[in-house]
Amino acid sequence: MDKSKLKESISKMRAHFAKGTGQLSQLLKNRENKKVGLAEKEGKPGAKPHVFAYRLLGHRVNPLMPLFKDVDVNLQRSRMPVSFRGYVSLAVLGTLVASLSTLAIVLLLAGLLFRLTLASTFLFTVGAGLFAGALTLVAFYAYPVLRADSLKRSLEDELPFTTGYLSILAGAGVSPAQMFRSLSQLDSSLAVSQEAKLIVRDVELFGVDVVSAMSSASKRTPSDKFKELIEGFIATVHSGGDLARYLSERSRHYMKMKRIALQSLADTLGVLAEFYVVLLVAGPLILVVMLAVMALLGGGGVIAGLDPRLLLYLLTYLGIPIGSIMFLIMLDMITPKR
Repeated sequence: MDKSKLKESISKMRAHFAKGTGQLSQLLKNRENKKVGLAEKEGKPGAKPHVFAYRLLGHRVNPLMPLFKDVDVNLQRSRMPVSFRGYVSLAVLGTLVASLSTLAIVLLLAGLLFRLTLASTFLFTVGAGLFAGALTLVAFYAYPVLRADSLKRSLEDELPFTTGYLSILAGAGVSPAQMFRSLSQLDSSLAVSQEAKLIVRDVELFGVDVVSAMSSASKRTPSDKFKELIEGFIATVHSGGDLARYLSERSRHYMKMKRIALQSLADTLGVLAEFYVVLLVAGPLILVVMLAVMALLGGGGVIAGLDPRLLLYLLTYLGIPIGSIMFLIMLDMITPKR
């Protein structure tokens, strides 16, 4: 009798398991169909640029992989949803496209618009193509670093308020897992909310404990301060210390450091404003007047083997815009997001 009941229970468990597996398979299939349908509606074949680049170049980029070994780490730290090999393929394809496009454009401009000599046209065309390719490659190499740095600054800017929020939850007796779940439900634009979502994902989807999930988060985060906070959180939980007191003290410390950083930022912005006026306002204005006078005089002289009129064009259409863009990038790197 007992054996028959045991067999019946096992058969029921198998039936429930088969039913659950079928439902899961159907759910995954429907989800994939929705993704494909959405891509078709948007006019996309379901392939992103890095996927297209990887399909086009494939394993041809293998010899170049060691040159981008630092990019792999930065891709993980920046949370970019792209594989290492796909990103390298996209970088190589983008460099080739930029170089060839610049070669064609500069060749047309130098030959038809400026009517330069054959030697000058060749030098400008080859130089511009190499410069565009090198600039594109450097941009691909630096982009993950900038993304990781932006994420780092966002995390560190939000730490005073994050620790204050967590200290309130800890004082109310909320468990660490519930604390990070509550943190993950905040505004999705917050960097700390995205980090909390990864911790909740590891706990609820991968089945790891909350301490191990926090340990993994501390290893992959680009912010040393956020890593220090998580490691202190873990140490307090392990030692059975007062978590609310620890978070409250961290909140006061981060708020004090934020006030000091804002004062330092104000002084830095003042210095940069003076540099901008000298280098990109007064300096180009003096050069434009000088080159315009030399061009009007005609045959008044040649600077570095180039005609003053050509130098005036280069300064107006290349020098000032590139300098302004670099200045904006530098401002974005030092200015807090919030």
